Amino acid sequence: MLVYPSATALSSSHLRFLAGQLAVRRQETGTQWRRLSAGKQALVVLAHLRCGDTYARLSSGFAIGIATACRYVHEGVDVCAALAPTLQQAIQTATGKAFVIPDGPLLPIDRVAADRPFFSGKHRRHGMNVQVITDPFGRVLWVSPALPGAVHDIKAARTHGIIDAPATADVTCWADKGYQGAGGTVHVPYRGRWKHLSHGQKAVNRAHAKIRAVGERAMATLKNSRLLRKLRCSTTHITSTVQAVLTLHLNTPT
Repeated sequence: MLVYPSATALSSSHLRFLAGQLAVRRQETGTQWRRLSAGKQALVVLAHLRCGDTYARLSSGFAIGIATACRYVHEGVDVCAALAPTLQQAIQTATGKAFVIPDGPLLPIDRVAADRPFFSGKHRRHGMNVQVITDPFGRVLWVSPALPGAVHDIKAARTHGIIDAPATADVTCWADKGYQGAGGTVHVPYRGRWKHLSHGQKAVNRAHAKIRAVGERAMATLKNSRLLRKLRCSTTHITSTVQAVLTLHLNTPT
């Protein structure tokens, strides 16, 4: 097998941050010896999350077993996911913002046609529905647990309490047409074909789209992690994976 040097588009501060958290985890569990140091394990986790490297590639690159690579990655992901903000914390942060932007991107997964609960009719592909809340500056504040792709955005939002929480805190939300009928403080564009809308409705929809464009850019930033472009892991691990990516995103140096 050939081995070659590579690079990961993350700063050394990410490595130090995750290595520190893993070192604390090892002290809490009383770990006495590991094949890799906390810093090397952090690098394994970052390579998996950012570049989507498989366990086999990580095993070869770091001279560890595949099972060890899998265990190291799962431990690192769980450590990061535990640091992700809750919905209540995100709404508390949002109270100091002018508004927030909820969105429900579909994270593609590898499933066959028989897996109907994971098939999104809107996107015409298999995936997992993850609700995301973004601030006016394009910074992701919160991500929800993953639901099957067949779940509609408005149902997912109500399931996670995304409609009620901002309304209680009087936080304005600018959402897309998938949240039609949400009520509360959620604003959605006018429905209907463009040619059938009045000039005033078209102007409102243009302004609405400009506001929501910030949220779309934020999701593109999250998907810089190649792992999220096509998830091949068990669907039970997707929630912790997305939350781990969010934790790294929130700890990006400015």
